[in-house]
Amino acid sequence: MKIVFASTPSQEEEINGLVRYIYSNIFPLYFTDEEICQFERLKVLHTSEEFNTLKDAFQVMTCIQTLISILESSQPDEQYASLFNKNVETLTEFGLLFPFKYEHFEEAKNIRIPMLSIYSKADNELLI
Repeated sequence: MKIVFASTPSQEEEINGLVRYIYSNIFPLYFTDEEICQFERLKVLHTSEEFNTLKDAFQVMTCIQTLISILESSQPDEQYASLFNKNVETLTEFGLLFPFKYEHFEEAKNIRIPMLSIYSKADNELLI
């Protein structure tokens, strides 16, 4: 007999928060608003169902956090390519679409220019 623990609602919330972070903090660094809108239509990183086990949810969270860390690093480094691609592969195994390779972000990081995006978080907010 094997005992398996189901994922918790807080884990699901954390995963959704990480996905929102990628859309608002990572994607605007590399893609235009139109491209990001297309990613939403394609359901990139869309979690359509709950994860079966605690282990599954933790693996997904770890993969997304790893991708964020790599993409936020200041200098592109080829040593991260295999780690990046392995985490993308793991996300795919769990049914999350992330159709990018490390090389795409590496090239974009070298030529990117800061741009204003509707997906970015506001730098300040007006309180009334």
